[in-house]
Amino acid sequence: MRANYRKIIRITEEGPFPLELGGQLADVELAYETYGSLNARGDNAVLVCHALTGDAHVASHSQDDLPGWWEGLVGEGRPLDTRRFFVVCSNVLGGCYGSTGPSSVNPQTGKAWGLDFHILTIRDMVRAQYLLCQKLGIKKLALVIGGSLGGMQALEWAVTYPEFVGGLAAIATGPVATAQQIALGELGRWAIMLDPAWEKGSYGEPGPEGGLGLARMIAMVSYKSPELFAARFGRKWQGGIPAKIRILGHDSPWAEGFQVESYLHYQGKKLVDRFDANCYLYLTRAMDYHDISKPYGSFEKAVARIKCPVLVVGLSSDQLYLPQEQIQLAELCRRAGLETSFQMLDTPFGHDGFLVEIEAIGKLVTEFLC
Repeated sequence: MRANYRKIIRITEEGPFPLELGGQLADVELAYETYGSLNARGDNAVLVCHALTGDAHVASHSQDDLPGWWEGLVGEGRPLDTRRFFVVCSNVLGGCYGSTGPSSVNPQTGKAWGLDFHILTIRDMVRAQYLLCQKLGIKKLALVIGGSLGGMQALEWAVTYPEFVGGLAAIATGPVATAQQIALGELGRWAIMLDPAWEKGSYGEPGPEGGLGLARMIAMVSYKSPELFAARFGRKWQGGIPAKIRILGHDSPWAEGFQVESYLHYQGKKLVDRFDANCYLYLTRAMDYHDISKPYGSFEKAVARIKCPVLVVGLSSDQLYLPQEQIQLAELCRRAGLETSFQMLDTPFGHDGFLVEIEAIGKLVTEFLC
């Protein structure tokens, strides 16, 4: 049996947790995993921030542990070397892997929060992580790093807590959510909410499987590049879709299907098996609100708050977080006088490249930390 390395800590012992857009949470717990040891000064910590459907399991802890979502980046002899760094990764506030979120039990009702949960922002997630760091005895982060939603968190960390952050690595992200990103998030949310099994957020088991599966299928199209789809699938046919990957609540009327269709159905089913629909709604909405200029008045004023070296990494084939967004972010940092490293990785993997190009990203991180 796999050992459980996940820990859960309550961060609201000193009082309720106020939220940026109003309301407060009386009790907040965060699930997290750690790698390596914190030094006596408390300043060798690296915070890894996960993406939309990620969790705290960034890497394996032992040979018999399951691989993490950034396996190869964290561990002894790896870019985030646990002989040097104390690496922390927490499930975000609003997540469904042990942290307080819409799928958690509302202590006042004894049922899942559902749509009674308060609207969240990236800043709320970061403030919760800051309290976690304090609980863990961390005095300063040597680095905060993440891609996509994780990159949004990393940016917010450096802007909100500039004295606490010694280095920033923002990958496949930008300073603000774009109209295209918001539009795709809205498509996914309505796919869920139009599923009759959603029950206005008060679903039981099995829940809105078709809606969540469709939301994932929409997202997967934006995560991959057209070149990758063409090379991997083209117009290849395969037989009828196996029953185990039917996710939309009815049989397909087509006797045969394209391989790319089967791939999308498979990816939708995978997410249904491991993620909560309401959490998907809340986290994608928080991503929509991402804007580092608030409440500072401009991107320039926000970036001027950063006091650490910055690594910005873009992905050449990213169709969701376009390369010009990383170029803009790097230029903002340079104009603010920050020590800025910028790299556009040439990759066919689209937005998902930040999860695939581990060797290339690891090399950039290693050079950045030297």
